[in-house]
Amino acid sequence: MFMQIFEYNGSALVAMVGKNCFAIASDRRLGVQLQTIATDFQRISKIHDRLFLGLSGLATDAQTLYQRLVFRHKLYQLREERDMKPETFASLVSAILYEKRFGPYFCQPVIAGLGDEDKPFICTMDSIGAKELAKDFVVAGTASESLYGACESMFKENMEPEELFETVSQALLASVDRDCLSGWGGHVYVV
Repeated sequence: MFMQIFEYNGSALVAMVGKNCFAIASDRRLGVQLQTIATDFQRISKIHDRLFLGLSGLATDAQTLYQRLVFRHKLYQLREERDMKPETFASLVSAILYEKRFGPYFCQPVIAGLGDEDKPFICTMDSIGAKELAKDFVVAGTASESLYGACESMFKENMEPEELFETVSQALLASVDRDCLSGWGGHVYVV
């Protein structure tokens, strides 16, 4: 059976915007092709209180990239004496991925954060850092096709945090049921 390296560990990631808030969610399964290794895997990391990063793709590359990004964010905090804005962080992720384009990190990042005046920012990119910005939701991982469908049908403008949590949770759970490489519940963060 031929399998792409991005699908080796399986994953499902989604970020969605609400009214002055955002939600980011992922599944919990870590697998090696069709064999499940762990059911409590963390794909979403907190960069600071208003910024979260989800990494789908090859788990080892995701952990390596995450460590590099935390390092770069700490340097930024020391130099600038403030946290990085989501747009700035997205540009940093894009630059780090692009500089490795000939031997890329096999990751598809999803970035979600609150910018100035609590304006939600979400974005995803491919493994060489080409950004895809969205005003409603972004998806990544092996369950991305079914996530697109679920999010498209469930998304509404200006959702309050409670409704946003419910919507993103239902979209994630409905989608991972249609993908055998992801699943085992999910982690959802609403900010």
